[in-house]
Amino acid sequence: MAAERILVAKVGLDGHDRGVKVVARILRDAGFEVIYTGLFQTPETVAAAAVDEDADAIGLSMLSGAHMTLAPLVVEAVRARGADIPVILGGTVPDHDRDELAAAGVAAVLTPGATADQIVAEVRRVLDAAPVN
Repeated sequence: MAAERILVAKVGLDGHDRGVKVVARILRDAGFEVIYTGLFQTPETVAAAAVDEDADAIGLSMLSGAHMTLAPLVVEAVRARGADIPVILGGTVPDHDRDELAAAGVAAVLTPGATADQIVAEVRRVLDAAPVN
């Protein structure tokens, strides 16, 4: 069986990429195939890459505070392409934003301080709950 594919991206103008690179390494070490799209992506480019790469999940890294706008736009862009790829958000996300993000289709939220084991467990939980495409 092929490794599950996780596309990770930095959406918007947030140029802080150390965390996403660490998470990409954690996921690779856990056996996932990781595609990193780099900095300054748009919701549309992330969705297009996820569909083109046949990703099983999308990991967004956001430290800019734009998560309430950009994460739902990624979910919408993925759905507009006819895909049902779960979106996992990592970054500085206040607890009071979680319900609205979930209602917008974000499958999970990880915040700073999550351990490698917690990250891998949450990604596996989301993948296990995802519909089979």
